[in-house]
Amino acid sequence: MCFAPEADLVAGVVVTAIGVDTLRRTSRRELLPLAALPLVFGVHQLIETLVWWNLRGEVSDCVGRPAAWIYALIALCIVPVLVPVAFVRADAISSRPLARLLVAAGVVSATILFLTLLFGTMHAGIKGHHIDYHVGTPWLPFTLGLYVVATCAPGLLANSPPLRVFGAANLVVVVLLMWLAQSALVSLWCVWAAISSVLINVHVRRRAHTR
Repeated sequence: MCFAPEADLVAGVVVTAIGVDTLRRTSRRELLPLAALPLVFGVHQLIETLVWWNLRGEVSDCVGRPAAWIYALIALCIVPVLVPVAFVRADAISSRPLARLLVAAGVVSATILFLTLLFGTMHAGIKGHHIDYHVGTPWLPFTLGLYVVATCAPGLLANSPPLRVFGAANLVVVVLLMWLAQSALVSLWCVWAAISSVLINVHVRRRAHTR
């Protein structure tokens, strides 16, 4: 995926539809942040479709540039906080102190990345078969480490098999992309996270059936 705007568009439409279905099946307020994740990831991919079209000259800069900034904001600042918070609110992690540490890791990494976006220069460009979002992140190993912990560890520590698969799948892809091409991390990992978030729908369906 993510080799063309058409791929982002298809992934975005499908995952957004699954996200709407996930929210429809959620009757408990504490599950809402977790159930909202597929919808957030799906809309995220639809936003990147606009970035692709802008970089290919098919959409004006007044649309494409804000889309690139919003895409980076969601990926770098919202996702690392929303994921651990969603798992904590859903009581998907048994250890409360450990869950709070994951939220703290997400908040710290998101704060660093937000300040980088706010005061730095974010550049998006097509590089091979993906979009390279160049942010110039300070303290990269530290910030990236906290980001990976915040976004992958909640799933790995979850008490639900579908959620554990979600965490493991995302961790494997993050490590693989860091090894193959770090410039592809933001774009390609986010589309994978969108696809794998279908497992959250499975978890919510099971909870609804149990109730």
